[in-house]
Amino acid sequence: MSIVMKAESSSKPLRTPSIRTLPWGRIGYYAASLLFIFVSVFPLIYALSSSLKRSTGLFSPELLPEKPTITNYTSIFAEQPFGQNLLNSVIVAGSVVTLSLILSLMAAWALGRVEFRGRGTLLMVILSASMFPQVAVLSGMFELVRFFGLYDHLGALMIADLMLTLPFTVWVLVTFMRQMPKELEEAAAMDGVGVFTLIFRIFMPLLWPAVVATGLLAFIAAWNEFLFALTFTLSTEMRTVPVAIALISTPSGFELPWGKIMAASVIVTLPLVLLVVYFQRLIVSGLSAGAVKG
Repeated sequence: MSIVMKAESSSKPLRTPSIRTLPWGRIGYYAASLLFIFVSVFPLIYALSSSLKRSTGLFSPELLPEKPTITNYTSIFAEQPFGQNLLNSVIVAGSVVTLSLILSLMAAWALGRVEFRGRGTLLMVILSASMFPQVAVLSGMFELVRFFGLYDHLGALMIADLMLTLPFTVWVLVTFMRQMPKELEEAAAMDGVGVFTLIFRIFMPLLWPAVVATGLLAFIAAWNEFLFALTFTLSTEMRTVPVAIALISTPSGFELPWGKIMAASVIVTLPLVLLVVYFQRLIVSGLSAGAVKG
């Protein structure tokens, strides 16, 4: 009997304590989490607090203003076409994401499912295109924009931002496209399904988390792009929100417009926060799926 009990006890796997069961490990875990939350959330809280203060209270240390006001929010819409600038950013970022996902899905299928010579080299060329700084390609892009007559037009920003987002979306979606089972493609070929139907009707529903995660990252990149938007637009009505925020000024020219800048920053940041919160499950599942090959 004792021999059987010893055998059973020896067959049980040894449990190693995790980081959360150890006292110091638990304290360090919560301390690191609180530090990460503070660093991530405090700039937005400070911007929101400053946007509700008057000019005399902008440099006061309290986060909760004594007499909050929305004057800064109303001023940026009254003194400049900030609503038009927001619409321009929505149009540019939405168009860039749509075109980038459509083109990258087709390119990802060709690079991830079709065997041809030089595929690896082509992938490295696509990846290397995203490594060049914007300043290095600015003069060439400016000549291209002038050639097509798109200077001071939103089409110039769409082309320029597409150059930034397309290599990234293609590279990411190729990784997910390679993980699709070959049986789906073989069954579709037996049923006579075309390439576009295969990509957008069969593969895309399975790639939806990856498409959402990639599209959101591309949207953030196009939404926050500044250098091309500053170079390729001239009129106030054609500017996007990053340029509009950078050029905010006061009628007198002597007062620092920090309150208006903070108010505009809050307005621009909130849509991105809401998008991330709304699609957080798809983002997590999409990014985590790319780490496991199944």
